[in-house]
Amino acid sequence: MRPTQTSKDAETAPETVSIQLEENACNNADRDGLFYGVRTSPEELAALRKAERKLVWKLDLIILPLLSTVYFLAQMGRSDLGNAKIAGMEDDLSLSPKQYSDVASMFLVGYIIFQLPGTLLVRKIGPPLQFGLAMMLWGAVTTLTVVVKSYGGLLATRIFVGCFEAFIQGAVFYLSFWYTYTELATRAGIFYSTSALAGSFNGLLAYAAQSNLDGVHGWPAWRWIFFIEGIVPVGWAFFVIFILPQTPETASGFYFTDREKEIIVQRSRHADNLGTSRIRPRLILKLLLDPLFWLLAIVNMGQHFCVSTLSNFLPSILHGFGWSDVRSQLMSVVVYASALVGINFWSHMSDRLSRRGMIICVNSAIAAVGYALLLALDAPVPRLVAVCIVAASVYPNIVIVQAWTAINNPGYTSRGAAGAITNMVSTVVSIAGNQAYSDPPLYRRGNGAATGVLAVTSLVALGLVLYYRHLNVKKVSFRDSEDAHSMRATYTVDDISHRHPDIIFQL
Repeated sequence: MRPTQTSKDAETAPETVSIQLEENACNNADRDGLFYGVRTSPEELAALRKAERKLVWKLDLIILPLLSTVYFLAQMGRSDLGNAKIAGMEDDLSLSPKQYSDVASMFLVGYIIFQLPGTLLVRKIGPPLQFGLAMMLWGAVTTLTVVVKSYGGLLATRIFVGCFEAFIQGAVFYLSFWYTYTELATRAGIFYSTSALAGSFNGLLAYAAQSNLDGVHGWPAWRWIFFIEGIVPVGWAFFVIFILPQTPETASGFYFTDREKEIIVQRSRHADNLGTSRIRPRLILKLLLDPLFWLLAIVNMGQHFCVSTLSNFLPSILHGFGWSDVRSQLMSVVVYASALVGINFWSHMSDRLSRRGMIICVNSAIAAVGYALLLALDAPVPRLVAVCIVAASVYPNIVIVQAWTAINNPGYTSRGAAGAITNMVSTVVSIAGNQAYSDPPLYRRGNGAATGVLAVTSLVALGLVLYYRHLNVKKVSFRDSEDAHSMRATYTVDDISHRHPDIIFQL
């Protein structure tokens, strides 16, 4: 549970209350000899902080690379459709623009169906087994795409790929078991930046396939793309199953010392995680009736609208600039490189500043300008710059809004359900986005829709920041009341989530 505020802190000006609560909690804890609520001597506290820094470094070396490869391969499986399209798939299968949009949307249908169970069952199934089996299954289905001969067959494979990939979307939820609130967005950014790397790598792979594998063994280049991107996750799944740690409460002695395991559990409790957490259906219902949740969901929807359509249509958008198929594949690398830079910079800044909403607000506005430029400009290079501006803005927003959702919806059921359901409703919006991009080669309707969506998202993010600030002031005045003491005695954070008097919303 988060540390409470001192009486001196209660006099802080409203506009700075949430940031100072987080900073003062850490500073006061060190000054008072507290290590995540446990009183220690100054010497022991210094030793614990040193051990914690070593532990976090170890977590970064074990968990982040494994989880990042899972997400990297998932994103390759998601965005390979766009590369296969201009590598000959559209002509070979006689797909109309509407049929291609339908195929792209079917991935998202499967994704929606299993998003909630795929997140909430993480502890029940176990992260290594759940993520590993999901990789095997989506890899196998992707590989089977090489035998597809029709629109219907392609439609079916994309539905199943979406179903299986939904089971690795609890990755940020899993990260929240291991990292504190001030560490989460940076790590989620590192892990999510692999989506940009995957896009770049897909472009390079498609370029290589079209240049060197087209016609080999009678397969066109697009079939080779699916074959390669299906085989790799099947093999890598075994490493994930046997190497990825389970949960903080079951941390293996193979990786961590006894002292480190104690610190892991203390850190996890501080981030409002309980090892005995169970799924509470009534909290899911409360979440669905919570206006704060729906405001976060709207912010998430705007980002997913853009990221999903970029994943599926980027090579086609670039092809509409007048470039050849091969050059379009290659130039997509530039766009994803800009996304990579944006993700790592802004996710780190959001942790460093303890600010989420204002960064999302500003980035959404910048991305809206990028789409507007894409509509207004004609020359290829300026339009490429506009696409890079969009990618560098919306991709980091996905990370930050997911971290924001996890932090401000504490407790196992609330946090897991909030992350899953926001992604589910955002995926529905992504389907609409894919349908909007059905007017090649300039895709003016889709780009215009994205401009409007991001403008609305920017305003909602700003409004949510102001609303959270208002609620924080009310919480500060309430937290020392008799009702607050009664709530603490009766309920844990796991029982009532952000309604607990000790929870202060991050802005």
